[in-house]
Amino acid sequence: MSSPDDRKRPNILITGTPGVGKTSFASMIAEKLNMHHANVGEVIKEKKCYLEYDESLNTHVLDEDKLLDTLEIDFDTDKISGGIVCDYHSSELFPERWFDLILVLRTSTEVLFDRLTERGYNEKKRNENMECEIMGIVLEEAKESYAPEIVQELTNNTIDEMDENLARVEAWYKQWMQERE
Repeated sequence: MSSPDDRKRPNILITGTPGVGKTSFASMIAEKLNMHHANVGEVIKEKKCYLEYDESLNTHVLDEDKLLDTLEIDFDTDKISGGIVCDYHSSELFPERWFDLILVLRTSTEVLFDRLTERGYNEKKRNENMECEIMGIVLEEAKESYAPEIVQELTNNTIDEMDENLARVEAWYKQWMQERE
């Protein structure tokens, strides 16, 4: 992925506990700002960036090196000079130079419980994700991995909040572009 100085448009990472609305929000941003949406979970499946399958959690175990190599190649091959919005439930594995803005979506436990139940998560997987959200693990990870000024926490319980968040990101994007003109 391009370095910050080479980018003509910003790169954004949307992160948060599974079920907070990362993919939906990233899709909205990509459509509104004409950005490339990279659903990292789908990239992992399509490019087989995993080591094995964990039956107890009903998920694949990530091969981080393969994923990072794949993303680096995909984005450089496409000659994308920024303008990428990625969504993934973790942030610490990505190089700091890849992103200009890290958005950590949060949601209430009641909303999250319902969303994870609707997805068919087993009790163990749902409980681990609920605990992760309650303890703010993803937010803390982002704060430890990136400069504090690029990490923003956004509440994402309702469609109205998602629309407000989109307006905030659009304003940030316009400011980022103006500063580089």
